[in-house]
Amino acid sequence: MSIWRTLIGGAAGFAIGGPLGAILGGVAGHVLDKKSSSKQNSNHQSDQMAFTVAIIVLGAKMAKADGSVSTQEIKAFREVFHVPEQDMKNVGRIFDEARRDSKGFEPYARQIAELFKNRRNALEDLLDGLFHIAKADNILHQSEVEYLRQVSLIFGFNEFEFNSIKERHNSSGLSDPYKILGLENNANLVQVKKKYKQLIKEYHPDKLIAQGVPKELIEVANKKLSAINDAYDRIEKMQNN
Repeated sequence: MSIWRTLIGGAAGFAIGGPLGAILGGVAGHVLDKKSSSKQNSNHQSDQMAFTVAIIVLGAKMAKADGSVSTQEIKAFREVFHVPEQDMKNVGRIFDEARRDSKGFEPYARQIAELFKNRRNALEDLLDGLFHIAKADNILHQSEVEYLRQVSLIFGFNEFEFNSIKERHNSSGLSDPYKILGLENNANLVQVKKKYKQLIKEYHPDKLIAQGVPKELIEVANKKLSAINDAYDRIEKMQNN
């Protein structure tokens, strides 16, 4: 069953718990038995649902930071995360519930940081997904950058790591390939190759799915790999000339 359709079940909310689960509970509109719900969802399923709800909720909170939701952003969300037409209404309900919620983004970011504290690659994928949504209107607003910076700090990323993630979302002609790979500009080709191989291994889609990233969202990882490959190719050309 699609991860999007599974989300609306009240059992999903109880499996996740916390503020993310409360959002789902509000959308589901009814309460299920917590004990029986826990039997219906494996830990892996719960992680996938938590990751997916976090994308929707943090995206909704980012829209508040921006002040509006553009049609391009909605389209980007659907394209990047492959939401089927029949499930878009339910995703929209979660998005609207999160926008109406009076809490800030911090409780949700802290919950997802705790759930994925030993899986930084999954947290990085979540940030990448939010960047894709933010730049859908071809303008990365300063309020959105600051919002994403604050989320990244809660996730445990330092400023250097955040700038590396952000750099991947510049057009290739303007981006710094060393920064994309998380290297200083004086790194030699041996160091570059070592870091490149490490990143390719870390961000392999199969590994990310095992860490709780739903297969419906794996396009984010593929875009990341594309940026990493492009950065490596550019550095190799520069250093071999």
